[in-house]
Amino acid sequence: MTLDLHKSFYGGVQVFYERTIAPAIQKINATFPVLVVTGPRQIGKTTLLTRLAEKDRKIVSLDNPTIRSFAKTDPELFLQRYAPPVLIDEVQYAPELFDYIKVYVDREKKCGDFWLTGSQTFRMMKHVTESLAGRAGIVCMQGLSNSEISGNHFPAFTMDVPSLLSRMSVCPRMSISDVFARIYKGSMPRLYENEAVDRDLYYESYLETYISRDIRDLSQVGDETAFLNFMAVVAARTATNVNYEALASEVGVSAPTAKHWLSILVSSGIVVLIQPYSNNALKRVIKAPRMYFMDTGLCAHLTRWTSAETLERGAMDGAFFETWVVSEIYKSYLNQGKHQPPLYFYRDSNKKEIDLIIYQDGIVTPIEIKKGSAPKDATKNFSVLSPIEKAANDAYAFEGAAHLKAQIGTGAVVCMPPDMIPMDQKNWYVPAWII
Repeated sequence: MTLDLHKSFYGGVQVFYERTIAPAIQKINATFPVLVVTGPRQIGKTTLLTRLAEKDRKIVSLDNPTIRSFAKTDPELFLQRYAPPVLIDEVQYAPELFDYIKVYVDREKKCGDFWLTGSQTFRMMKHVTESLAGRAGIVCMQGLSNSEISGNHFPAFTMDVPSLLSRMSVCPRMSISDVFARIYKGSMPRLYENEAVDRDLYYESYLETYISRDIRDLSQVGDETAFLNFMAVVAARTATNVNYEALASEVGVSAPTAKHWLSILVSSGIVVLIQPYSNNALKRVIKAPRMYFMDTGLCAHLTRWTSAETLERGAMDGAFFETWVVSEIYKSYLNQGKHQPPLYFYRDSNKKEIDLIIYQDGIVTPIEIKKGSAPKDATKNFSVLSPIEKAANDAYAFEGAAHLKAQIGTGAVVCMPPDMIPMDQKNWYVPAWII
Protein backbone atom coordinates (compact mmCIF):
# COMPACT_ATOMS: atom_id res chain seq x y z
CA MET A 1 0.00 0.00 0.00
CA THR A 2 1.37 3.40 -1.03
CA LEU A 3 1.28 5.65 2.01
CA ASP A 4 3.03 8.73 3.28
CA LEU A 5 3.81 8.94 6.98
CA HIS A 6 3.99 12.21 8.87
CA LYS A 7 4.04 13.09 12.54
CA SER A 8 0.74 14.31 13.86
CA PHE A 9 0.26 17.33 16.10
CA TYR A 10 -0.07 14.94 19.01
CA GLY A 11 3.37 13.38 18.60
CA GLY A 12 2.16 10.17 16.97
CA VAL A 13 2.36 8.95 13.40
CA GLN A 14 -0.32 10.18 11.03
CA VAL A 15 -1.19 8.09 7.98
CA PHE A 16 -2.32 9.73 4.75
CA TYR A 17 -4.03 7.74 2.03
CA GLU A 18 -3.32 8.61 -1.57
CA ARG A 19 -6.53 9.60 -3.37
CA THR A 20 -7.61 8.20 -6.73
CA ILE A 21 -9.24 11.50 -7.67
CA ALA A 22 -5.91 13.41 -7.70
CA PRO A 23 -5.24 13.03 -11.48
CA ALA A 24 -8.77 14.29 -12.27
CA ILE A 25 -8.12 17.34 -10.08
CA GLN A 26 -4.82 18.02 -11.83
CA LYS A 27 -6.46 17.71 -15.24
CA ILE A 28 -9.17 20.21 -14.35
CA ASN A 29 -6.58 22.52 -12.84
CA ALA A 30 -4.79 22.56 -16.20
CA THR A 31 -8.03 23.33 -18.04
CA PHE A 32 -9.89 25.97 -16.02
CA PRO A 33 -8.92 29.17 -14.16
CA VAL A 34 -11.00 27.99 -11.18
CA LEU A 35 -11.03 24.53 -9.60
CA VAL A 36 -14.01 23.86 -7.34
CA VAL A 37 -13.87 20.84 -5.04
CA THR A 38 -17.10 19.99 -3.26
CA GLY A 39 -18.16 17.23 -0.91
CA PRO A 40 -19.24 16.55 2.67
CA ARG A 41 -17.27 17.80 5.63
CA GLN A 42 -14.10 16.02 6.73
CA ILE A 43 -13.68 13.77 3.67
CA GLY A 44 -10.22 15.13 2.85
CA LYS A 45 -10.76 17.97 0.36
CA THR A 46 -8.36 20.45 1.97
CA THR A 47 -5.86 17.76 2.93
CA LEU A 48 -5.59 16.55 -0.65
CA LEU A 49 -5.38 20.01 -2.20
CA THR A 50 -2.76 21.10 0.33
CA ARG A 51 -0.63 18.12 -0.65
CA LEU A 52 -1.11 18.87 -4.37
CA ALA A 53 -0.42 22.61 -4.01
CA GLU A 54 2.68 24.23 -5.50
CA LYS A 55 5.07 25.94 -3.11
CA ASP A 56 3.91 29.42 -4.08
CA ARG A 57 0.18 28.71 -3.67
CA LYS A 58 -1.30 30.57 -0.72
CA ILE A 59 -3.69 28.62 1.50
CA VAL A 60 -6.39 30.45 3.44
CA SER A 61 -9.46 29.17 5.31
CA LEU A 62 -12.64 31.15 5.79
CA ASP A 63 -13.41 28.99 8.82
CA ASN A 64 -11.28 31.60 10.62
CA PRO A 65 -13.77 34.33 11.62
CA THR A 66 -11.23 37.17 11.28
CA ILE A 67 -10.22 36.16 7.77
CA ARG A 68 -13.86 35.52 6.88
CA SER A 69 -14.79 39.04 7.96
CA PHE A 70 -11.92 40.45 5.88
CA ALA A 71 -13.13 38.55 2.80
CA LYS A 72 -16.72 39.71 3.24
CA THR A 73 -16.08 43.38 4.00
CA ASP A 74 -13.32 44.04 1.45
CA PRO A 75 -13.18 41.21 -1.12
CA GLU A 76 -11.05 43.21 -3.55
CA LEU A 77 -8.35 43.88 -0.95
CA PHE A 78 -8.63 40.26 0.22
CA LEU A 79 -7.70 39.04 -3.28
CA GLN A 80 -4.77 41.44 -3.33
CA ARG A 81 -3.54 40.06 0.00
CA TYR A 82 -4.12 36.44 -1.05
CA ALA A 83 -3.26 36.86 -4.71
CA PRO A 84 -3.37 33.77 -6.96
CA PRO A 85 -2.36 31.06 -7.05
CA VAL A 86 -4.49 30.57 -3.97
CA LEU A 87 -6.55 27.89 -2.22
CA ILE A 88 -9.59 29.34 -0.46
CA ASP A 89 -11.17 26.83 1.91
CA GLU A 90 -14.89 27.03 2.83
CA VAL A 91 -15.40 29.80 0.29
CA GLN A 92 -19.20 29.72 0.67
CA TYR A 93 -18.82 31.82 3.84
CA ALA A 94 -17.88 34.86 1.72
CA PRO A 95 -20.07 34.92 -1.41
CA GLU A 96 -18.87 38.49 -1.97
CA LEU A 97 -15.65 37.01 -3.39
CA PHE A 98 -17.21 35.36 -6.42
CA ASP A 99 -17.77 38.46 -8.54
CA TYR A 100 -14.21 39.64 -7.89
CA ILE A 101 -12.83 36.19 -8.76
CA LYS A 102 -14.79 36.40 -12.03
CA VAL A 103 -13.26 39.80 -12.86
CA TYR A 104 -9.77 38.51 -12.05
CA VAL A 105 -9.94 35.34 -14.16
CA ASP A 106 -11.51 37.19 -17.09
CA ARG A 107 -8.62 39.61 -17.01
CA GLU A 108 -5.74 37.19 -16.41
CA LYS A 109 -7.09 34.09 -18.23
CA LYS A 110 -4.66 31.80 -16.43
CA CYS A 111 -5.54 28.20 -15.60
CA GLY A 112 -5.27 27.04 -12.01
CA ASP A 113 -5.30 30.46 -10.34
CA PHE A 114 -8.08 29.69 -7.86
CA TRP A 115 -8.78 26.53 -5.91
CA LEU A 116 -12.06 26.75 -4.03
CA THR A 117 -13.50 24.23 -1.57
CA GLY A 118 -16.76 24.13 0.30
CA SER A 119 -18.89 21.81 2.39
CA GLN A 120 -22.13 23.75 1.96
CA THR A 121 -22.48 22.63 -1.63
CA PHE A 122 -26.07 23.85 -1.89
CA ARG A 123 -24.90 27.41 -1.12
CA MET A 124 -21.55 27.46 -2.91
CA MET A 125 -22.74 26.01 -6.22
CA LYS A 126 -25.40 28.71 -6.55
CA HIS A 127 -22.64 31.33 -6.69
CA VAL A 128 -20.43 29.17 -8.93
CA THR A 129 -23.18 28.76 -11.54
CA GLU A 130 -24.13 32.44 -11.36
CA SER A 131 -20.65 34.00 -11.41
CA LEU A 132 -18.18 31.41 -12.69
CA ALA A 133 -20.09 29.51 -15.38
CA GLY A 134 -17.61 28.39 -18.04
CA ARG A 135 -14.68 29.42 -15.87
CA ALA A 136 -14.76 26.68 -13.23
CA GLY A 137 -14.18 22.94 -13.34
CA ILE A 138 -16.01 21.05 -10.61
CA VAL A 139 -14.88 17.93 -8.76
CA CYS A 140 -17.09 16.07 -6.28
CA MET A 141 -15.24 14.19 -3.54
CA GLN A 142 -16.40 11.57 -1.08
CA GLY A 143 -14.72 9.62 1.70
CA LEU A 144 -12.14 6.91 1.19
CA SER A 145 -13.07 4.10 -1.17
CA ASN A 146 -12.38 0.49 -0.27
CA SER A 147 -9.73 0.34 -3.00
CA GLU A 148 -7.99 3.48 -1.67
CA ILE A 149 -7.85 1.97 1.81
CA SER A 150 -6.21 -1.08 0.22
CA GLY A 151 -3.72 1.10 -1.66
CA ASN A 152 -5.23 0.56 -5.12
CA HIS A 153 -6.41 3.12 -7.64
CA PHE A 154 -8.81 1.50 -10.06
CA PRO A 155 -10.79 3.09 -12.92
CA ALA A 156 -14.56 3.45 -12.72
CA PHE A 157 -16.31 0.13 -12.23
CA THR A 158 -17.58 -1.56 -15.37
CA MET A 159 -18.18 -5.20 -16.26
CA ASP A 160 -14.87 -5.44 -18.11
CA VAL A 161 -14.18 -9.06 -17.16
CA PRO A 162 -10.42 -9.14 -18.00
CA SER A 163 -9.87 -5.95 -15.98
CA LEU A 164 -11.81 -7.30 -13.01
CA LEU A 165 -9.93 -10.61 -13.14
CA SER A 166 -6.65 -8.70 -12.96
CA ARG A 167 -7.82 -7.04 -9.74
CA MET A 168 -8.04 -10.41 -8.01
CA SER A 169 -4.25 -10.58 -7.72
CA VAL A 170 -3.85 -7.16 -6.06
CA CYS A 171 -6.96 -6.79 -3.88
CA PRO A 172 -6.76 -8.11 -0.32
CA ARG A 173 -9.40 -10.79 0.14
CA MET A 174 -12.13 -9.89 2.61
CA SER A 175 -14.49 -12.12 4.54
CA ILE A 176 -18.05 -11.05 5.21
CA SER A 177 -16.93 -10.05 8.72
CA ASP A 178 -14.17 -7.89 7.20
CA VAL A 179 -16.68 -6.23 4.91
CA PHE A 180 -19.10 -5.43 7.73
CA ALA A 181 -16.27 -4.12 9.86
CA ARG A 182 -15.54 -1.66 7.04
CA ILE A 183 -19.23 -0.89 6.56
CA TYR A 184 -19.57 -0.14 10.27
CA LYS A 185 -16.44 2.00 10.41
CA GLY A 186 -17.40 4.03 7.35
CA SER A 187 -15.20 5.97 4.95
CA MET A 188 -14.11 9.08 6.85
CA PRO A 189 -10.31 9.50 6.42
CA ARG A 190 -9.80 10.56 10.03
CA LEU A 191 -10.89 7.14 11.30
CA TYR A 192 -8.20 5.46 9.18
CA GLU A 193 -5.46 8.05 9.57
CA ASN A 194 -5.52 7.73 13.35
CA GLU A 195 -6.70 4.43 14.83
CA ALA A 196 -6.93 6.04 18.28
CA VAL A 197 -9.95 8.11 17.23
CA ASP A 198 -13.13 6.83 18.89
CA ARG A 199 -15.67 6.07 16.14
CA ASP A 200 -18.81 6.89 18.13
CA LEU A 201 -17.43 10.17 19.46
CA TYR A 202 -16.24 11.07 15.98
CA TYR A 203 -19.66 10.64 14.35
CA GLU A 204 -21.41 12.41 17.22
CA SER A 205 -19.05 15.36 16.74
CA TYR A 206 -19.51 15.15 12.97
CA LEU A 207 -23.28 15.50 13.28
CA GLU A 208 -22.93 18.41 15.70
CA THR A 209 -20.57 20.17 13.29
CA TYR A 210 -22.85 19.51 10.31
CA ILE A 211 -25.95 20.73 12.13
CA SER A 212 -24.31 23.76 13.74
CA ARG A 213 -22.24 25.00 10.79
CA ASP A 214 -24.27 24.00 7.75
CA ILE A 215 -27.89 23.43 8.69
CA ARG A 216 -28.16 26.27 11.22
CA ASP A 217 -27.23 28.71 8.46
CA LEU A 218 -30.33 27.73 6.50
CA SER A 219 -33.38 29.68 7.58
CA GLN A 220 -35.59 27.01 5.98
CA VAL A 221 -34.58 24.52 8.71
CA GLY A 222 -36.21 25.90 11.82
CA ASP A 223 -36.09 22.80 14.01
CA GLU A 224 -32.62 21.27 14.23
CA THR A 225 -33.80 18.39 16.41
CA ALA A 226 -36.46 17.46 13.87
CA PHE A 227 -33.87 17.63 11.10
CA LEU A 228 -31.55 15.28 13.01
CA ASN A 229 -34.49 12.92 13.50
CA PHE A 230 -35.15 13.19 9.77
CA MET A 231 -31.57 12.14 9.04
CA ALA A 232 -32.06 9.06 11.22
CA VAL A 233 -35.28 8.18 9.39
CA VAL A 234 -33.55 8.50 6.02
CA ALA A 235 -30.67 6.36 7.30
CA ALA A 236 -33.15 3.67 8.35
CA ARG A 237 -34.54 3.73 4.81
CA THR A 238 -31.23 3.59 2.93
CA ALA A 239 -31.43 1.43 -0.21
CA THR A 240 -35.17 2.05 -0.57
CA ASN A 241 -37.25 4.13 -2.94
CA VAL A 242 -37.99 7.69 -1.91
CA ASN A 243 -41.45 8.20 -0.39
CA TYR A 244 -41.81 11.77 0.83
CA GLU A 245 -45.16 11.15 2.50
CA ALA A 246 -43.76 8.26 4.54
CA LEU A 247 -40.68 10.27 5.53
CA ALA A 248 -42.84 13.23 6.51
CA SER A 249 -45.19 11.08 8.55
CA GLU A 250 -42.37 9.49 10.57
CA VAL A 251 -40.80 12.84 11.42
CA GLY A 252 -44.00 14.85 11.85
CA VAL A 253 -43.42 17.41 9.09
CA SER A 254 -45.10 18.12 5.77
CA ALA A 255 -44.21 16.25 2.59
CA PRO A 256 -42.80 19.45 0.96
CA THR A 257 -40.58 19.93 4.02
CA ALA A 258 -39.38 16.32 3.78
CA LYS A 259 -38.60 16.86 0.10
CA HIS A 260 -36.65 20.03 0.86
CA TRP A 261 -34.72 18.44 3.71
CA LEU A 262 -33.79 15.44 1.58
CA SER A 263 -32.54 17.84 -1.11
CA ILE A 264 -30.25 19.37 1.54
CA LEU A 265 -28.80 15.95 2.37
CA VAL A 266 -28.30 15.29 -1.34
CA SER A 267 -26.64 18.63 -2.05
CA SER A 268 -24.43 18.11 1.01
CA GLY A 269 -23.18 14.85 -0.49
CA ILE A 270 -24.45 12.83 2.47
CA VAL A 271 -27.15 11.05 0.45
CA VAL A 272 -27.28 10.23 -3.25
CA LEU A 273 -30.37 9.56 -5.31
CA ILE A 274 -30.18 6.89 -8.00
CA GLN A 275 -32.73 7.54 -10.73
CA PRO A 276 -34.85 4.80 -12.32
CA TYR A 277 -33.75 3.58 -15.73
CA SER A 278 -36.30 4.26 -18.44
CA ASN A 279 -36.53 3.26 -22.06
CA ASN A 280 -39.46 3.41 -24.47
CA ALA A 281 -39.32 -0.37 -24.77
CA LEU A 282 -39.98 -0.84 -21.04
CA LYS A 283 -43.45 -0.50 -19.52
CA ARG A 284 -44.79 0.25 -16.05
CA VAL A 285 -41.46 1.53 -14.69
CA ILE A 286 -41.81 3.44 -11.41
CA LYS A 287 -40.50 7.00 -11.31
CA ALA A 288 -39.40 7.42 -7.68
CA PRO A 289 -35.61 7.52 -7.17
CA ARG A 290 -33.75 5.29 -4.69
CA MET A 291 -31.75 6.83 -1.87
CA TYR A 292 -28.44 5.72 -0.39
CA PHE A 293 -26.25 7.09 2.39
CA MET A 294 -22.73 7.59 1.03
CA ASP A 295 -21.01 6.92 4.36
CA THR A 296 -22.18 3.64 5.87
CA GLY A 297 -20.49 4.45 9.19
CA LEU A 298 -22.58 7.60 9.61
CA CYS A 299 -25.65 5.63 8.52
CA ALA A 300 -24.96 2.93 11.13
CA HIS A 301 -24.41 5.58 13.80
CA LEU A 302 -27.72 7.27 13.03
CA THR A 303 -29.57 3.94 13.14
CA ARG A 304 -27.94 3.05 16.50
CA TRP A 305 -26.08 -0.14 15.62
CA THR A 306 -23.50 -0.75 18.32
CA SER A 307 -21.06 -3.09 16.54
CA ALA A 308 -20.18 -4.55 13.17
CA GLU A 309 -21.21 -7.99 14.44
CA THR A 310 -24.73 -6.94 15.41
CA LEU A 311 -25.10 -5.06 12.13
CA GLU A 312 -24.05 -8.13 10.14
CA ARG A 313 -26.66 -10.26 11.93
CA GLY A 314 -29.34 -7.57 12.06
CA ALA A 315 -32.45 -6.86 10.07
CA MET A 316 -30.70 -4.18 7.97
CA ASP A 317 -27.72 -6.31 6.92
CA GLY A 318 -28.85 -6.56 3.29
CA ALA A 319 -29.66 -2.86 3.04
CA PHE A 320 -26.25 -1.89 4.45
CA PHE A 321 -24.41 -4.32 2.16
CA GLU A 322 -26.25 -2.91 -0.86
CA THR A 323 -25.61 0.66 0.31
CA TRP A 324 -21.89 -0.05 0.66
CA VAL A 325 -21.60 -1.62 -2.80
CA VAL A 326 -23.56 1.18 -4.48
CA SER A 327 -21.51 3.86 -2.69
CA GLU A 328 -18.26 2.15 -3.76
CA ILE A 329 -19.35 2.01 -7.40
CA TYR A 330 -20.60 5.60 -7.20
CA LYS A 331 -17.27 6.78 -5.75
CA SER A 332 -15.38 4.95 -8.49
CA TYR A 333 -16.96 7.33 -11.02
CA LEU A 334 -16.52 10.44 -8.88
CA ASN A 335 -12.84 9.55 -8.54
CA GLN A 336 -12.48 9.76 -12.32
CA GLY A 337 -13.89 13.30 -12.26
CA LYS A 338 -17.41 12.25 -13.36
CA HIS A 339 -19.77 14.05 -11.01
CA GLN A 340 -22.83 12.47 -12.67
CA PRO A 341 -22.19 8.71 -12.59
CA PRO A 342 -24.17 6.73 -15.22
CA LEU A 343 -25.98 4.71 -12.55
CA TYR A 344 -29.65 3.77 -12.47
CA PHE A 345 -31.91 1.07 -11.03
CA TYR A 346 -35.02 -0.75 -12.23
CA ARG A 347 -38.34 -1.37 -10.54
CA ASP A 348 -41.71 -1.82 -12.17
CA SER A 349 -45.30 -2.00 -11.00
CA ASN A 350 -44.97 -5.79 -10.73
CA LYS A 351 -42.24 -5.22 -8.08
CA LYS A 352 -39.54 -6.68 -10.27
CA GLU A 353 -36.24 -5.02 -9.43
CA ILE A 354 -32.66 -4.74 -10.59
CA ASP A 355 -30.52 -3.14 -7.89
CA LEU A 356 -28.22 -1.19 -10.19
CA ILE A 357 -27.85 -0.50 -13.89
CA ILE A 358 -24.81 1.07 -15.52
CA TYR A 359 -25.85 2.73 -18.78
CA GLN A 360 -23.18 4.23 -21.00
CA ASP A 361 -21.97 3.90 -24.59
CA GLY A 362 -25.31 2.35 -25.52
CA ILE A 363 -24.74 -0.61 -23.19
CA VAL A 364 -27.10 -1.53 -20.33
CA THR A 365 -25.25 -3.45 -17.60
CA PRO A 366 -27.55 -5.04 -14.97
CA ILE A 367 -26.15 -5.58 -11.47
CA GLU A 368 -27.72 -7.43 -8.58
CA ILE A 369 -26.28 -7.04 -5.06
CA LYS A 370 -26.54 -9.88 -2.56
CA LYS A 371 -24.85 -10.57 0.76
CA GLY A 372 -24.43 -14.33 0.14
CA SER A 373 -21.50 -16.17 -1.47
CA ALA A 374 -23.38 -17.66 -4.44
CA PRO A 375 -27.03 -16.52 -4.37
CA LYS A 376 -29.37 -18.59 -6.53
CA ASP A 377 -31.73 -17.02 -9.08
CA ALA A 378 -30.07 -13.64 -8.50
CA THR A 379 -30.32 -12.77 -12.20
CA LYS A 380 -33.94 -13.81 -12.67
CA ASN A 381 -35.15 -10.21 -13.09
CA PHE A 382 -32.56 -9.39 -15.75
CA SER A 383 -35.03 -10.77 -18.29
CA VAL A 384 -37.22 -7.68 -17.85
CA LEU A 385 -34.64 -5.85 -19.98
CA SER A 386 -35.08 -8.17 -22.97
CA PRO A 387 -37.55 -5.79 -24.72
CA ILE A 388 -34.69 -3.28 -24.98
CA GLU A 389 -32.54 -5.65 -27.01
CA LYS A 390 -35.48 -6.69 -29.15
CA ALA A 391 -36.34 -3.07 -29.87
CA ALA A 392 -32.71 -2.23 -30.57
CA ASN A 393 -32.80 -4.73 -33.44
CA ASP A 394 -36.04 -3.28 -34.75
CA ALA A 395 -35.22 -0.46 -37.15
CA TYR A 396 -38.78 0.83 -37.08
CA ALA A 397 -39.12 0.91 -33.29
CA PHE A 398 -36.30 3.45 -33.02
CA GLU A 399 -36.90 5.45 -36.17
CA GLY A 400 -36.06 9.05 -35.29
CA ALA A 401 -34.84 7.99 -31.83
CA ALA A 402 -31.56 6.23 -32.48
CA HIS A 403 -30.14 7.62 -29.24
CA LEU A 404 -32.49 5.30 -27.32
CA LYS A 405 -31.08 2.12 -28.87
CA ALA A 406 -29.23 -0.03 -26.37
CA GLN A 407 -27.71 -3.45 -25.99
CA ILE A 408 -27.64 -5.52 -22.82
CA GLY A 409 -24.09 -6.09 -21.64
CA THR A 410 -22.50 -8.61 -19.32
CA GLY A 411 -24.40 -8.77 -16.05
CA ALA A 412 -23.04 -9.07 -12.51
CA VAL A 413 -24.11 -10.38 -9.16
CA VAL A 414 -21.95 -8.51 -6.65
CA CYS A 415 -21.72 -10.75 -3.61
CA MET A 416 -19.13 -12.65 -1.54
CA PRO A 417 -17.80 -15.51 -3.70
CA PRO A 418 -14.20 -16.73 -3.26
CA ASP A 419 -13.34 -15.71 -6.82
CA MET A 420 -14.70 -14.17 -10.03
CA ILE A 421 -16.96 -16.99 -11.22
CA PRO A 422 -19.08 -17.13 -14.40
CA MET A 423 -22.72 -17.97 -13.75
CA ASP A 424 -23.53 -18.46 -17.42
CA GLN A 425 -22.51 -16.96 -20.75
CA LYS A 426 -23.86 -13.51 -19.86
CA ASN A 427 -23.40 -13.11 -16.09
CA TRP A 428 -20.68 -13.34 -13.44
CA TYR A 429 -20.41 -13.53 -9.67
CA VAL A 430 -18.20 -10.57 -8.69
CA PRO A 431 -16.58 -10.30 -5.23
CA ALA A 432 -17.69 -7.08 -3.56
CA TRP A 433 -14.18 -6.40 -2.30
CA ILE A 434 -12.65 -5.90 -5.78
CA ILE A 435 -14.88 -2.97 -6.76
